[in-house]
Amino acid sequence: MAKENNDQQSEQASVQVQPKVQPISDLTKVLLLIAAAMLVLAMAITATLYALGVFDSAAADLEAFDDTPGQQMTDGKPKPAMYFPIKPAFVVNFSTPGRQRFMQVEITVLTREMDVFNALQTHMPLIKNRLVMLFSGEIYDELQTNEGKELLRLKALDAMQQVMQQEIAKPGVEEVLFTSFVMQ
Repeated sequence: MAKENNDQQSEQASVQVQPKVQPISDLTKVLLLIAAAMLVLAMAITATLYALGVFDSAAADLEAFDDTPGQQMTDGKPKPAMYFPIKPAFVVNFSTPGRQRFMQVEITVLTREMDVFNALQTHMPLIKNRLVMLFSGEIYDELQTNEGKELLRLKALDAMQQVMQQEIAKPGVEEVLFTSFVMQ
């Protein structure tokens, strides 16, 4: 019996030593789960936007409105490209014996400077005149090859850079792109 009293006393002592823990209420559990889910959702959205480059494009958009010529972004990359389509398409007739020949060309100009972009709009009649004169002076058979088309593209680039140099004192046009080229 003395042994039983010792066992009971030791059980009571061990029960008394353990602190009482308040159970977490159901409402508290639900609130903790909602907070954790919102945190995970916010992290997932931020990671997705970062992976898509949304934060990079915002910085690039701010840099694109800087009108300082030749200004580079801080990481050494060039400014974003601005494309200026020249509408309507150029249509030129060729004088060839026996058959009427023509060429239709759609052109888009690439620049990276806002002042050049604005100058393209302002001086478009002069640019169109130079390009029509250039295109109508070409030989139909030479334009049949890829080399002939590339040479014409380079001539058009040179003509546009000359107009920009003459009007705003810098070439400004980086590329002339043929977005459609039809010959018949």
